[in-house]
Amino acid sequence: MMHPDTEIQFISDEIGYGVVATKYIPKGTITWVQDELDQIYTPQQVIGMKPIVQEMVEKYCFRNNKGEYVLCWDIAKYVNHSFRSNCLSTAYDFEIAIRDIYPGEELTDDYGYLNVTEAFRAKDEGTERSTVYPDDLVHYHKDWDAQLHETFEYIAEVEQPLMMLVSSDNQKKVKKVLTGEEKMESIITLLYRGEKESTSA
Repeated sequence: MMHPDTEIQFISDEIGYGVVATKYIPKGTITWVQDELDQIYTPQQVIGMKPIVQEMVEKYCFRNNKGEYVLCWDIAKYVNHSFRSNCLSTAYDFEIAIRDIYPGEELTDDYGYLNVTEAFRAKDEGTERSTVYPDDLVHYHKDWDAQLHETFEYIAEVEQPLMMLVSSDNQKKVKKVLTGEEKMESIITLLYRGEKESTSA
């Protein structure tokens, strides 16, 4: 489920639609949680789908570390890619704002940690990266972990309307991270190590 203070808006002819903040969303806010309404499909199920449906799966789903396709039931499926994303996925089935997000600002992800099936060239943002690759998690997880480490402490300091949807197990893990009892799990845990995946982290 997407944060309640968001809505879908038309961004541009190049990008299409995206998810935009309707109110101020401070750094450390959980912006999305995987919940019971999100649909999960195995690769075998997708193979059995009609070609036009498979195209929608590729467009609107992300893959988890099991190689399953996750289809968000709400506007979360319209969150666009950015090499300068203001949200990051975590190992705890939720995403978090890694900086303050202001009203009218688009919420973005870096598709590099979503296990894309094929590389694609993204919009030029003046960054060193110009293409998203299926193995970006292998190469950039340390950079993303550093951003998450710096952000995690804010979780307990801001309002969390989506915390109720985080599983009790993950809530316990997060609390232990915040109290120093456990180390934060790396985003590398999201990597799908398929049959062709031979690179170690």
